[in-house]
Amino acid sequence: MARFVAQVPVRWTDQDSYRHVNNGKAVTLLEEARVALMFDAAADEGVASFAAGLLVVGLHVDYRRQIPYRSDGLRVVMAIEEIRAASFRITYEMHDGPGAADAIAVQAWTRMATYDLDAGRPRRLTDDERKFLARWAA
Repeated sequence: MARFVAQVPVRWTDQDSYRHVNNGKAVTLLEEARVALMFDAAADEGVASFAAGLLVVGLHVDYRRQIPYRSDGLRVVMAIEEIRAASFRITYEMHDGPGAADAIAVQAWTRMATYDLDAGRPRRLTDDERKFLARWAA
């Protein structure tokens, strides 16, 4: 199973009054990792269509441990599941640090839907999008 790994920076403003990454900011860090996969990596492979319309239609987050503020960033490991006609699910493991041995601090998933912004409705995945997603399938 191939997994996409993104390094995300932690900003000083991402922490709460306890000097841990705020739970809401953790979701933003997951979003930054998702952008690296769905927009940057996809575009690098010739699949730029996700950037034209991709919506989060579901979100689930399990916080496993607190993440102390760290300037060296976090590692987010992602995989794709449940590829359907117009949607798919991204799973995330956010590790408490940039290294491979760092503990999982957050596990999450987002259900994503491809969307035609001009028409104002969901659209089906293209063959190229399916191939890209299959590369990262769990």
